[in-house]
Amino acid sequence: MLSSAVHTFSDPDDYADSIRGTDAQLTITGRGTFEANIIRVDLHHLWMQRLADNLPRVMHLANRAGRLGVAFRTQPGPRLRMAGLEMQQSNIIVCNGDQNCFQQSDGLAGIGAMSLPAEEMSSIGSVIVGHELILPESSTSSAPKASAMAKLRHLHGAASHLALRAPEVIEHSESARSLEQALIEAMATCLSTGEVRENRSALRQHATIMRRFRRAIEEKSDQAIYLPELCASIGVSERTLRICCQEQLGLSPKRYLMLRRMHLAHRALRENASAATTVTEIATRYGFWQFGRFAGEYRSIFEELPSATLARSSEAQQSACGY
Repeated sequence: MLSSAVHTFSDPDDYADSIRGTDAQLTITGRGTFEANIIRVDLHHLWMQRLADNLPRVMHLANRAGRLGVAFRTQPGPRLRMAGLEMQQSNIIVCNGDQNCFQQSDGLAGIGAMSLPAEEMSSIGSVIVGHELILPESSTSSAPKASAMAKLRHLHGAASHLALRAPEVIEHSESARSLEQALIEAMATCLSTGEVRENRSALRQHATIMRRFRRAIEEKSDQAIYLPELCASIGVSERTLRICCQEQLGLSPKRYLMLRRMHLAHRALRENASAATTVTEIATRYGFWQFGRFAGEYRSIFEELPSATLARSSEAQQSACGY
């Protein structure tokens, strides 16, 4: 179905839930007021998105099988990695739709993404560039010719501009087909002319460990997890897990798990359904026993004290009940 949409977000969970073609989970790792936006364009077969968010974060992307995707930076910025691979102005990251990966940003990030059904992407290579495109078994980094990269970035930006200023153009079948073919050609040219930088053996091994890491977390999606039990669950030493997390998340596993527990506590405070709930009860539920330190860390991340989040939730509940 031909469509486009423009969304802005102040809540990280809402942002992650709105990313097309993947089940995303986001953990903020830096301080500040979260701001993000998504421009989305769905053409006949091609999906494209333009994403921007402003805070350091880690995002886990569980891609929906059957589509081949590419991602690239839309603007310069702080360090940005996907599946442990550096995202730079001069390269694209190619992701097989059957894979899950982590994307880690040190700050302001602008990302362009496009995907096609995998069998279609493979076959169009023969038509557009004269040979079949080989789909990667794991995430790879490709450095296309500068001219090819510039064309892809320009067309992606033009499609996003239409979504902002003239969405009716995208809803016109022939206009959409013309735009889609131009984008497909630009993507195929980048993939065929790029110098592929293979995911190193060690990086592939680390990616396997991180998939087990993610599965262990998903099995306890609403519970606190601690480092010793996590290492035992996935069968690696703390040192090995620390190396993998620094490589793909940009922070230690202990820090990541603490931030995850902090976000679980924030969600519980925000969604509190009982007037009898206290900050102390929720803090201890997620493993925070030093309440002053918990309040300080919470405030640095969410820019308010936990008691303020709880009070606002209680007021909302009372209003909904007509009190």
